[in-house]
Amino acid sequence: MYMNKSKRQNGQGFGIAGHGVWLGWLAALAMCLSMMGGQVHAQSQAEKVTDKAPSGSSKVADAIKDKVVDAKEQMEKEKEAEALKVDLTTPGQTVKTFIEAMDKITGLWDEATINDEDKKKQQNIAIACMWVKGTDYETDRAKAVLAANDLYSVLNRIQDYLSMGMLDDKTYLGNADYIDEGAGKKEITLFPINDGQQDEFEKLLNTTSVPRIVLERNDADEWKFDKGTVERAGSMLKLFTEHDINPKRGPMVTSIAPMIESALPKYLVQGEFLQIKYWQWLLVLILIFIGMVIDLFFRILVKSSSRRLIKRRGMTEDMHETIKYSARPFGLLAAAVFWITALKLTFTIGKDENLAVYVLFSSLRIYIAVIGTLTAWRFVDLIAMFLEAKAKRTSTKFDDVLIPLMRKTFKVFVVAIGIVYAAGALGVSIAPLLASIGIASVGISFAMKDTVENFFGSVAVLLDRPFDVGDWVLIDSAEGIVEQVGFRSTRIRTFYNSQITIPNSNLVRAKVDNYGRRRYRRWKTNLSVQYDTTPDQLIAFTEGVRELVRTHPYTRKDYYEVYCNEFGDSSLDILLYVFFEVPDWNTELRERERLFLDIVRLADALGVSFAFPTRTLHLYNEEKDAIHKPSEAPLSSTERRAEVLGVHAAQRLMKQQTWQKKKPGAVVITGAPTDIKLDDGGNPVVEDEKEDEGKKE
Repeated sequence: MYMNKSKRQNGQGFGIAGHGVWLGWLAALAMCLSMMGGQVHAQSQAEKVTDKAPSGSSKVADAIKDKVVDAKEQMEKEKEAEALKVDLTTPGQTVKTFIEAMDKITGLWDEATINDEDKKKQQNIAIACMWVKGTDYETDRAKAVLAANDLYSVLNRIQDYLSMGMLDDKTYLGNADYIDEGAGKKEITLFPINDGQQDEFEKLLNTTSVPRIVLERNDADEWKFDKGTVERAGSMLKLFTEHDINPKRGPMVTSIAPMIESALPKYLVQGEFLQIKYWQWLLVLILIFIGMVIDLFFRILVKSSSRRLIKRRGMTEDMHETIKYSARPFGLLAAAVFWITALKLTFTIGKDENLAVYVLFSSLRIYIAVIGTLTAWRFVDLIAMFLEAKAKRTSTKFDDVLIPLMRKTFKVFVVAIGIVYAAGALGVSIAPLLASIGIASVGISFAMKDTVENFFGSVAVLLDRPFDVGDWVLIDSAEGIVEQVGFRSTRIRTFYNSQITIPNSNLVRAKVDNYGRRRYRRWKTNLSVQYDTTPDQLIAFTEGVRELVRTHPYTRKDYYEVYCNEFGDSSLDILLYVFFEVPDWNTELRERERLFLDIVRLADALGVSFAFPTRTLHLYNEEKDAIHKPSEAPLSSTERRAEVLGVHAAQRLMKQQTWQKKKPGAVVITGAPTDIKLDDGGNPVVEDEKEDEGKKE
């Protein structure tokens, strides 16, 4: 409770008075006894006068009685005024006096019974701390007591937001920034103490106007709770109760400075530099050293952990360096949190308390905002690195586009939170700033029209997915491999290794030809053979090529064309029209080469020669009759025999291929030189040669 904290701050607490207070009470008791003796003497004298007076002088007796009553009332008032002499010279003393009296009434601290007379006395002290003159509270005691109880409950509920030490600081009371002067009065706001506290309670109470607790100084230089505070005490308590603003239960250690000072030499406690005690300067140096140790510990921990990750999960050295780079701010953040926590336990925080301490804590809060933002930024990079590594092992490419976009989104969010925290550390009110941004948003939207279009273009790419990272695309005149899809633009790496940046807003309207989405890759060419190739050879050759297509590991088997198609200038042209089902261009080239070599081997086996552009000059001799020998008419089985011959030749070629045992995978490009084994004669050794020789034998 609030009074528990106050007791620790005063050494004795609000509920227990010091020895000086006890002596004052004894003096007041002696004075009361003397007054009572005078009262008895005056009463006896009046009775004597009454007894001696004749019956006709009753009016004189009544007048004397009235004077006695007036004297009695005057003595009672003087007695009450003497008992109510309280110290209201400073705002802090007024608050302490008020809470001391209410502590005794409620028994929350002493837990002792209090009689009606003492209870009434403490109620009068509490009322004396409030400005009731000229109000209903001056004549209606019950109403004034109720207001005191409500105000006491309110102070208990906001105890952790009050700074009692500042109210006794003479420099604070003389600072015009904190005291409102006007209409011949001076006042000080006890709650809320600053704009940050105002904003905090606006959110807690869901209101735009937080009730104030104000102390006002009268002409007698006494500080009292002003009329407005007394009148709204009940409504404040109701508001705080509705929103569950409760005091923290149990004692709360807010500072261990007194305990430390009790164990230190006096010169360290009493000596100061820049209004900071010597022992506190030494403490700052010690805390800096401990913070550096914490930072070093975090770096060693991250280094050892990353090495274990490399061994267990096969991480690359680049990933290890990324982890070290990303984890560096974590140690700095841990050190900063340790610093501010330790300083809060040993320093009194607040601009009103000490300017040097205020600057120290404000700088530390800004440092935490900066290093915290950097830590969150690096943490996003760290998580994105692991997710990207995992995404590369998946077959889908959607995550390859999503992860970079999510990384940038979280980074923008981190920066926004960092700015808000830094503004709060500087005491800047965020609500007016957000309101001004809302008003200026219309103008900003026009100025950032292209940026907004690009952003929604990236969203369209993410949702519609016209291409993925790694796809070969043709967008208008830009052709290449998609490298990155960002918030503003998409980057394409061309085949001549330049990079093209396309604004995402253009992608919404552009024509996108995605070669990467092809299921089959077409190959159309002509196989030119010489004119002296016989029809049987042509049939055998074309059917053999078809068999090669049917048995190839990566060709499409349900649609292909191999036919004699044209009579060329110097060759017979055979159309080869096939499709490869391969994942990428590199694999397509490899499998095209495989089919090409098989066709060459087939032609050699069948005695078919490929043609090349030639020109043969023939001189016509009219005197010599040309003798023409017509070819034999084909039999019914001629063509079938040729087809069987071609198929058999193709099967004989395919039978020894290594891919018959295991289908080759995608092409893997390595930058390292090929390691070729040589025999004693310096000739390359092929591992499959021994198997081939064994089969021949």
